[in-house]
Amino acid sequence: MSNWFQPAGSAAEGDWFLSVGAEGSETVLDGWAHTGIKAANLAKGRSVTLPAADEERIVVPLWGAFTVVSGGKTYPLRGRSGVFAGPTDVCYLGVGQEATIEATSEGRVAVATAPASNRKPNRLVKAEDIAVELRGTGSCSREVHNFGTAANLDADKFIVCEVITPAGNWSSYPPHKHDEITETENSLEEIYYFETAATEPEKKSPIGYARVYSTDPERPIDITAEVGSGDALFIPHGWHGPAAAAPGYHMYYLNVMAGPGTRDWMVTNDPCHSWIPETMTDQAIDPRLPLNL
Repeated sequence: MSNWFQPAGSAAEGDWFLSVGAEGSETVLDGWAHTGIKAANLAKGRSVTLPAADEERIVVPLWGAFTVVSGGKTYPLRGRSGVFAGPTDVCYLGVGQEATIEATSEGRVAVATAPASNRKPNRLVKAEDIAVELRGTGSCSREVHNFGTAANLDADKFIVCEVITPAGNWSSYPPHKHDEITETENSLEEIYYFETAATEPEKKSPIGYARVYSTDPERPIDITAEVGSGDALFIPHGWHGPAAAAPGYHMYYLNVMAGPGTRDWMVTNDPCHSWIPETMTDQAIDPRLPLNL
């Protein structure tokens, strides 16, 4: 498997257990240019610092509570007990902003990044103001927290959201791509950062699966990965999907996209599988959603 899949801890840097693509990250992926991600586990009172850089960022508590100090202001992030407990406060940081993230309880925090040039104002987005979308039907039902999409956040380059897929369901399906700019498609790099949890909390080693494959022989890529908490998948091009939550295990991923053009999410479905949604239109949304564990 290529380094497009980074198991938990394989791209650690200082206090970050994951640091890829962001300004100054030591882990470099060949040709990767438009997105980045960092994640850290922090004890109460511990902090990490983001230096000023030509990138925009969004700070996402995965679990626990934090404060972000930037530009002389303090942004309290009330956080949550875990990624399956509903939306959380997030903090958008514009280009050129130094920031300190401090844990006000023990927790895990992620930072999505994208190189950018148009400076937008820092902004606290509260959990109660985040648009929650229930997407798909039947076994393709999933929950999306749209705090960093074009319709919900005034940003420069990236699209950021959370996707929660209940145990046994598939998301990112049918497989699709967004690796060229046409009238119907937009070129966007994509990151999936995963967390998984068992439906019976005492059970260990929850897993899911993710797939990426080539659209043409000139750009080979072939990934079938078993994924768990702390793993990250980087998609430079190609068909991708499904992200499959195994029976017994819920799946979460933080989704980060950006590219050379606009923030429009425009995709092409794999024609081999594009017929499937039409067969599911009469199925109900999974009654477990929205998930709030």
